[in-house]
Amino acid sequence: MAEASVEQGRTRSGAEPEPGWRPALVALDIDGTLLAWVDGQDVPYETIRQPVFDAIHRARDAGAHIVLASGRSPHGMTTIADLLKLPVEGSPEDPTPDVDDRLWVVASNGSVIFRYAPTEVVHEEVFDAAPAVRAILEHHPDALVAAEEREIGGYLVNRPFPPGELNGEQVITPVEEIVGQPVNRVVVRDPESTADDFLETAAKLGLHGTDYVVGWSAWIDFAPAGVSKASGLQHVCDALGVDPVDVLAIGDGRNDLEMLAWAGRGVAMGQAIEEVRAAADAVTATVHDDGVAVELDRWFGQG
Repeated sequence: MAEASVEQGRTRSGAEPEPGWRPALVALDIDGTLLAWVDGQDVPYETIRQPVFDAIHRARDAGAHIVLASGRSPHGMTTIADLLKLPVEGSPEDPTPDVDDRLWVVASNGSVIFRYAPTEVVHEEVFDAAPAVRAILEHHPDALVAAEEREIGGYLVNRPFPPGELNGEQVITPVEEIVGQPVNRVVVRDPESTADDFLETAAKLGLHGTDYVVGWSAWIDFAPAGVSKASGLQHVCDALGVDPVDVLAIGDGRNDLEMLAWAGRGVAMGQAIEEVRAAADAVTATVHDDGVAVELDRWFGQG
């Protein structure tokens, strides 16, 4: 693991936690934070690097709650949760069979909260995405549209998305049917545009009744108004009796902004864009330099 210093955030106070402070809950973004792409035998694949894996287990063994928080759909997060190799509830390896200590997962940018494993959805937010989607399509008529569909473990899409961009099955469906009923999240993607194009379009439209996040590319996530990773994590904290001031959150994308500002300590990954770095209390190393482990080792020690 590479040595890395922790930079203070540029717009937040950057104040150090009180002496003796240690996170009671650790919230981790997935892509670009928990997961790094590495070269496999023939193709790249997603993995949790060993220093990060070990640091997460040290934090959990020390009593911290580990929570995954991502824009990914629930079915796209269970396979990642499996990489953590935490005991399955009720299995012979479960050290506390009388306690429900299943992993908490905040999926779909806060719209779906579930326990795993086994999977149990404990909270879900839905909304009418049709007005927002129609408005975007007026400016990007050839854009791709997708809505999560848990029953099929995939998405309803108007046309296939580029390989690797969506997890699970893609079922071709007319747009009006995709947004014809309340959904927890909708994705609009235009491979011919840029993130700046989408930011400009969304700002001009003044979308109402929904919140949105523009990703690294021309990809926009629509969610119910007021819903974010922060609101999802607040639901988890309420259930666990954890004060947000005792939460450590780590992320790298625009959909992490609310989470980093809400948590007692928000840390941006080293490769994050300036907007995300500025919203954080501190900046750790990049994902390829095991930034999550660098931060966790500060609070839970090194192996």
